Amino acid sequence: VQLQASGGGLVQPGGSLRLSCAASGINFRINTMRWYRQAPGKQRELVAAINSAGSTNYADSVKGRFTISRDNAKNTVYLQMNSLTPEDTAAYYCNSLYIRQYWGQGTQVTVSS
Repeated sequence: VQLQASGGGLVQPGGSLRLSCAASGINFRINTMRWYRQAPGKQRELVAAINSAGSTNYADSVKGRFTISRDNAKNTVYLQMNSLTPEDTAAYYCNSLYIRQYWGQGTQVTVSS
């Protein structure tokens, strides 16, 4: 199983980034896919999730700014992040869940002027 996250980087406050996570080795379409993040000195937190039916949920801190989506044909989940603030700075991890869960490596997002 491999979850390959990409798309992180340095962005100015108010900017946007789109993260991608390409999955292999799982039956992607039946998995709930999730994005977590972890800032230095803080616990890992759930940012957004999308289930196999396409239903989504978000952390209160990102509602209205972040959008999670999936492309089952490409085995890829996305996280569109808009109106970024320094508080969004963290390593972002994708996660798959169906009976058991798998984690990808993190991709760093830094929001700074």
